Amino acid sequence: MKTDDLIKMLSQDAAVSQTLARAVGWAIAGGTLIAGLAFFAIIGLRPDIAQAAETVRFLFKFVITISLAIAAIGMVLRLARPGVPLSGWGWALAAAPVLLGAAVLIELAVTPAADWGVKMIGTNARNCLTIIPLLSIGPLACLLFALKQGAPTRPGLAGAIAGLASTGIAATFYASNCTDDSPLFVITWYPLAAGIVVLVGYLAGNRLLKW
Repeated sequence: MKTDDLIKMLSQDAAVSQTLARAVGWAIAGGTLIAGLAFFAIIGLRPDIAQAAETVRFLFKFVITISLAIAAIGMVLRLARPGVPLSGWGWALAAAPVLLGAAVLIELAVTPAADWGVKMIGTNARNCLTIIPLLSIGPLACLLFALKQGAPTRPGLAGAIAGLASTGIAATFYASNCTDDSPLFVITWYPLAAGIVVLVGYLAGNRLLKW
């Protein structure tokens, strides 16, 4: 291959990467806006949010949801391009469950065993399993559209991770409404809600992102 041809190919690949990054950026912005508008129009913040914001348990929920969203978005950008390694994003994605697992161990240590079941079941399980998936629809649709600008070689996985990123966005909004702040509740119901969205993303990715 001639040097000029190699330079031309590299420049074309860089242009595609920049276009894809912009598409994903716009998808995140648009999806977040859609989820936010739906959240504040229909659900809104919990009444005691000022008091809740002074507690570690409440704030910790956002550490989990935001770190999940950021790591999943990083993986989406990698999966959208063929032959691009995930690098450290796979490890970054593990940060949220590791942190949540550590929080659960602390919660178990400081909470009487008789209260474990109450905290795990909570009072908002049904809302968690419905509101998070519903708020994820906009972000997931936007991310799938952005992924079509790329060339994912693993469309199902790309769609699933897009679903995980969408869950992180949706759960961040929902966490500000949910009055169950115990890590025992979060580790029980939030992953179940995420599983619904990830499955939808996987199926949609297999259908829409093949090339």
